[in-house]
Amino acid sequence: MGVILIRHFIVVTLPLFPLSAHVLPGGRMSLRIFEPRYTRMVKEACASESGFVICMLNAKGDKTTNEHIHSIGTYVSVVDFNMLDDGLLGITVEGVKCVSISNIRIEKDELRIADCEIISPWQFNLEKDALFPMDIKLKEIFDKYPEVNSLYQETRFDDPIWVINRWLELLPVDAAQKQAFLAESDCSKIVQYLTKLVE
Repeated sequence: MGVILIRHFIVVTLPLFPLSAHVLPGGRMSLRIFEPRYTRMVKEACASESGFVICMLNAKGDKTTNEHIHSIGTYVSVVDFNMLDDGLLGITVEGVKCVSISNIRIEKDELRIADCEIISPWQFNLEKDALFPMDIKLKEIFDKYPEVNSLYQETRFDDPIWVINRWLELLPVDAAQKQAFLAESDCSKIVQYLTKLVE
């Protein structure tokens, strides 16, 4: 299913890409693809102009029962790809929507697929200056690290949800804690949490 098509379905079956790094809606990430199952996943996604789901890993979960994959992931689309100097496939993905993951199955080449349902995005019901100084400090990080800034065609430091998502990606916060924040209907708790950390 493509980025447009997914918006017209309640539940879709999508391939999963579990990672220790995290990407959320509006975020971008560079990936090196080397396992055959993920090479197939990317080729099929590009051929059908669709995407896949990047999942957070649960260190305490049992891999044989797929409990090592947290239940909230991010549907991403491939926005760029190239062959790297080492001969591997390099891609850049962009987060589109958060999805809830259920009924994980394993295909013959061990690629995991699952039923994925779109989660409604956070509501931001706070004053705009509630993000100060998070927005300023995030811009400083982007200015300091060109390898991060170069991933983005545009940055949205005036968009509260975009700023919160970038902080949640960057901070070394336990995946279970991030999952708890993502399960909330609004972002008031994550704003309070980030404010304490960033200040």
